[in-house]
Amino acid sequence: MIRILTGYGAMLLIAMGRTLLLALCGLFFACILGLIFGIMSVIKNRVCNIISLIFVDAIRGVPMIVLAFFVYFGVPYLFNTIIGGFNVSLTALQAGTICLALNCGAYMSEIIRAGIQAVDKGQMEAARSLGLPYAISMRRVVLPQAIRTMIPSIINQFIITLKDTSILSVIGFPELVNTAKNVQANTFMSFQTWAIVGVMYLIVITILSRVAKTMERRMNRGR
Repeated sequence: MIRILTGYGAMLLIAMGRTLLLALCGLFFACILGLIFGIMSVIKNRVCNIISLIFVDAIRGVPMIVLAFFVYFGVPYLFNTIIGGFNVSLTALQAGTICLALNCGAYMSEIIRAGIQAVDKGQMEAARSLGLPYAISMRRVVLPQAIRTMIPSIINQFIITLKDTSILSVIGFPELVNTAKNVQANTFMSFQTWAIVGVMYLIVITILSRVAKTMERRMNRGR
């Protein structure tokens, strides 16, 4: 184990940084998608409700490894061969970010929907009675209150997304699991390598879990 830490410790730390970067990029775009489809699911428009439902059910119904292969291999093939006239190519980081954004975005949509629905309906009615348009009422009255209940769930979703990055080793992104495979191949020390990787994940996820619980306690006291 000492041999791995001294010889490959820096490599594993860099890979952990890439893992966090990928998770953060995925979560950033997932929040945008989640906000769009979350609001579409609660507004009084049947078409928007159906579109949001299809997106959430379709993405959640596909295993993430299948989604990763589809984005990395299928999308370029679609534009370059089937449609034609394009020269689309995705790096592992780009494909991984898209994959995580779609997968996490579907769950974020449900988190945001639940957060909005947790706000008393009277808040929206009161804002509309004052003459505020629906969009402004949602942005300035409902969403600020909903965010208070959503933040712990968003942090928990980030933890899940962080662990899901390990699946993206199948498309060659040099995150922690992919790097650990190379270390194992070079050292032939399977138990030690994966023990170190497990501890690295455990430390980061434990810190994030503590942050989520602390924020939840503070928000509960602030009510």
